[in-house]
Amino acid sequence: MNYYPIKIAGVDRRLPICPVTDELYIGAFVIFGDVELTTAAASALLEKAPEYDYLITAEAKGIPLVHEMARLAGDKKYMLARKAPKLYMTGVFEVEVNSITTAKKQTLYLDTADAEMMKGKRILIVDDVISTGESLRALEILVERAGGETCGRMAILAEGDAIDRDDIIYLEPLPLFNPDGSVKE
Repeated sequence: MNYYPIKIAGVDRRLPICPVTDELYIGAFVIFGDVELTTAAASALLEKAPEYDYLITAEAKGIPLVHEMARLAGDKKYMLARKAPKLYMTGVFEVEVNSITTAKKQTLYLDTADAEMMKGKRILIVDDVISTGESLRALEILVERAGGETCGRMAILAEGDAIDRDDIIYLEPLPLFNPDGSVKE
């Protein structure tokens, strides 16, 4: 297996290069269980963050990051767009999303109680990786439907074409790869 070495917020990691299609490979980035990297990235992102009222992320890989950012910032609450409605939700609204790392179309759900809190507030969207921007766009739609204002978009890594976007804040670029592990041009 090929690996891509990367330094994120002062922390060195080696990302396994994994296939998405026969011709497209990505550096697999998973922060689950990586407390050192999650804490360092959360702190570094907060240094670059615009003023906000609430953070939001999509289930699941953004959860440890947004939790740590909220904890470090002293926030009492953050919002989470779920992959399925939960019994405790007071109601939901939803949006469909196609992600590069998920084989099929997904739906994200936001609790209407959270949406009420977001109304008229500055919402900072946070994710682990922004690639195609589909998950990001789904979160923007949820924020808009809730009556909130997206005040920023942040991720630990920007992948592929997202590297060239000027509307996101990220810590490091992550290229796309060929099957042999070389960087795609």
